[in-house]
Amino acid sequence: MKLLDKLIIRDFLKTYLFVVLMLILIVLVLDFTEKNDTYIRNNVPTKEVLQYMLNYGLYLNNLLTPITVFISVIFITSKMAGRTEIIAILSSGVSFIRMLVPFLLSACLIAVVSFFLNGWVLPVATAGVSEFKVEYLDKQYQSNQQNIHIKVAPDVYAYISRYYTSVNTGHDFTLEQIDSGKLVSKFSADRIVWDTTKNAWSAKNWKLRELREMKEEWSTGEEMDTTLSVTPKDFDLPLNHHETLTLPELTEQIQILEERGADNISFYRIEKYVRFMSPFAAILLTFIGVIVSAKKTRGGSGFKIALGFLLAFVYIILFLLSRTFAEAGTAYPVLAVWIPNIVFGLTGLVLYKTVPR
Repeated sequence: MKLLDKLIIRDFLKTYLFVVLMLILIVLVLDFTEKNDTYIRNNVPTKEVLQYMLNYGLYLNNLLTPITVFISVIFITSKMAGRTEIIAILSSGVSFIRMLVPFLLSACLIAVVSFFLNGWVLPVATAGVSEFKVEYLDKQYQSNQQNIHIKVAPDVYAYISRYYTSVNTGHDFTLEQIDSGKLVSKFSADRIVWDTTKNAWSAKNWKLRELREMKEEWSTGEEMDTTLSVTPKDFDLPLNHHETLTLPELTEQIQILEERGADNISFYRIEKYVRFMSPFAAILLTFIGVIVSAKKTRGGSGFKIALGFLLAFVYIILFLLSRTFAEAGTAYPVLAVWIPNIVFGLTGLVLYKTVPR
């Protein structure tokens, strides 16, 4: 089987790379055709367009991995079945599980590469795509945020009703110090503005309420500088900021948000779960793909390839739905993220009962 293993691995990886390149090129051509007028109108440099297409191609590779793996497996396996090679292999005393080994080895290699891309390469590419869109395609973009809650120090919490990144200004600002569940002081201001000369926040029309044991003290003013552990960079973040961080940066950002008690920490945690979950899709879909296409049929490989597209799209839709449920605040986000792999894993075990012996 060693020679046959090498042939299967070579054909599998060769077909996978071909399918990946073809699908990515088709999508890039369609994307370029759609945005070409915008490139011309905004005088986008050719170098920037090529860099964007490279980054977008890496993003597409990650998105299309379930489809490309499944199609590659079905194409190779159905071709072997059509030439009765699988029947010959099984008739020679080789078990179906042993025949799966080269397919699974190839899938593991793809999974390892996918994990590396997801953890370190793809975030940089995603950041490049986001920056390109803001710079050249959507110049009016502004990251204005509402109802921001931040833990700026132990027992100290800040709230901003609305923050405008274009002018680095927050409205309806409050800063509360709470000790053992009791309010100690509350600082509020109509606006806070980032002073670039002092690298500090300036509070406008502020009020300070301090609670003593038997009395309250009030003080007011028109302007006062205040020091917070946040800067405008913490507010000027793209909507998909969690997708633009490498795995080490993502872990560090989660720790920072935990210390601040941020509301959007779930997006970063789920992104980390997804990066560890998604590489397993290549292995599961390879297992199912071999089972589905191992039998020789009169219709050839056309129907099986169509079935492969269908099942791969079902996986992607299920993945998107499960991620949405996880981000919506489900009690078990890890379980929600792993739903596609669990469902397809169980499906593979059921289908395994039907394989030729």
